[in-house]
Amino acid sequence: MKKKKSPKFYTKNLEHIQRRSITLSESELIKIGFINSHQSLPLVVQPTVENLDLVDWLEVNQHLIETKLLKYGAILLRGFHLDTVTAFEQVCLTLCPNLFNDNGEHPRETISGNVYTPVFYPATKKLLWHNENSFNYHWPGKIFFGCRQPPIQGGETPLVDSRKVFELINPKIRERFIEKKIMYLRNYEYGLGLDWQTVFQTQDKAEVEAVCRENFIDFKWKDNGGLRTRSVRPAVVRHPQTGELTWFAQAQHWHTSCLDVETREALLSSFQEEDLPRNCYYGDGYPIENSVMEEICGIYQQLEISFPWETGDLLILDNLLTAHGRNSFVGERKLLVAMGEIMCFDREIL
Repeated sequence: MKKKKSPKFYTKNLEHIQRRSITLSESELIKIGFINSHQSLPLVVQPTVENLDLVDWLEVNQHLIETKLLKYGAILLRGFHLDTVTAFEQVCLTLCPNLFNDNGEHPRETISGNVYTPVFYPATKKLLWHNENSFNYHWPGKIFFGCRQPPIQGGETPLVDSRKVFELINPKIRERFIEKKIMYLRNYEYGLGLDWQTVFQTQDKAEVEAVCRENFIDFKWKDNGGLRTRSVRPAVVRHPQTGELTWFAQAQHWHTSCLDVETREALLSSFQEEDLPRNCYYGDGYPIENSVMEEICGIYQQLEISFPWETGDLLILDNLLTAHGRNSFVGERKLLVAMGEIMCFDREIL
């Protein structure tokens, strides 16, 4: 019979075995997919482990997120519990250190230096699709939305691939806009939206005029103390990194035919056309036909993709590649907004 080995034999041999820590690779810490098989927007990134430090992961994998964002135009970070202002802002700053800390044009509230509320707009109405600040000379390249509390019903943020909008618009209409561009007309009046003092953040008319000249905005002071501005901007833009052409416009927010019937009739009965709070034309000043706007809005409607918000979601948009809107909703809706990577039309126009 074989002699039984002493326990010391096993202990001695175990001393020569080195302990190894087993760690998951960076790719195994997250999973990437879509909300369902019928939707191509947004790309969804979720953790595969509990309590993954997203900021640490992003610092190592920022190139992955940037590459995916250029391909898909929208990325949803889900399951990372980003439902506080601090957590939301940390992630935004990690992905975009130069956040825009001026909420400027739109009626919204600043929550922190870099974080705002969404634009105030009646909950019963749909906010149509748009590329943020595409009517301005400067605009954000990236937009971040964070969900602190989804509403009881509705309130989704519809997404539309701006490259596909460009592809589907009738070529004749498309070429007309490429040639003529879009003229955005705005009247800053007391009691209708933000006044010029709020938007330009000054009481000094000379400062307003300097800003207008710097941003290629024609201006006229009105007898009632208000301000009228006109600015011509491209409708089609080439993405500086991908080289793709996108429909980058906000005419559907400004053209009177896109307003709901009640609002349109009230405005047209109260103002001369040149005194409307907002309106838009072809860049040469000729009216944009209602039928043209109907076709463009129909394409947006055809392409839009919506998903229900979940608490802690963070949505990243490439503002050139993806337009967004807001569906009507019931109940309280708490979202956070941050914008960054400010760009201008110097390089991006055709």
